Amino acid sequence: MTTVSFQRTPREPFVFIDRVIRRYARLKTLSEYEIGLLRGLGSRRENHPAGTELCNDGGKPPHPRMIVDGWAGRIRILPDGRRQIFTFLLPGDGMGICTRPNPRALSATMALTPLQTVDAAALHDALLRRDPRCAGLLEAFAVIGGLDEAMLLDHVVRLGRQTAYERMAHLILDLRERLAVIGLVEDDTFILPLTQELLADALGLSVVHVNRTLQQMRRDELIETKQGRLKLLDPDALAVISDFRHRQPTAPPRA
Repeated sequence: MTTVSFQRTPREPFVFIDRVIRRYARLKTLSEYEIGLLRGLGSRRENHPAGTELCNDGGKPPHPRMIVDGWAGRIRILPDGRRQIFTFLLPGDGMGICTRPNPRALSATMALTPLQTVDAAALHDALLRRDPRCAGLLEAFAVIGGLDEAMLLDHVVRLGRQTAYERMAHLILDLRERLAVIGLVEDDTFILPLTQELLADALGLSVVHVNRTLQQMRRDELIETKQGRLKLLDPDALAVISDFRHRQPTAPPRA
């Protein structure tokens, strides 16, 4: 049994759908209609306990939903039980929102913490119909597609060429950047509700190696952990160590 190094602190007051609006409004200017559409999603909420499988690997994508609180992960589980986490899904990220014909899930999606989602069927329908009233959201989702591709490439480099120390530094900065967009970072501090086992599954390391790496980063005065929160003491040094590059949100050229 592995020990938990980070525990989720008592929940802060929910801001629910405002996190979603904040994310997309940072990418593209949204009309009053689009903001109203997003705000209307918050009326149908659903809670998912940690460990809930929301989507099977290779199956149909889940019903369109948007995360408003908690963390999930896209994962693949090998026959012997080993797991690889491809990405962490944070508040503002969608599940089952895809405009490709006959989509299939390329990985399983699992709630890693207690999760709250809202029904995003109305948004998904507007995107599929390419509703002209949702031009800003259509462009925002095109930008998100590019960001997701860049994030996946960064993850390949992390796993393929970086040391354990570099991997951890890069992941910490990656999460800091994504959480800052939705207002969940203050003074370079954010909640990190992940066990060392989950960090190991994301970084391709053993739990022991994760523990040693975090201890060394604390000794090097790069991070500080307290009551479930992680504080970056020297983000510039972490960026140099991990070759972290801020992702520029750009949309693909229109056809």
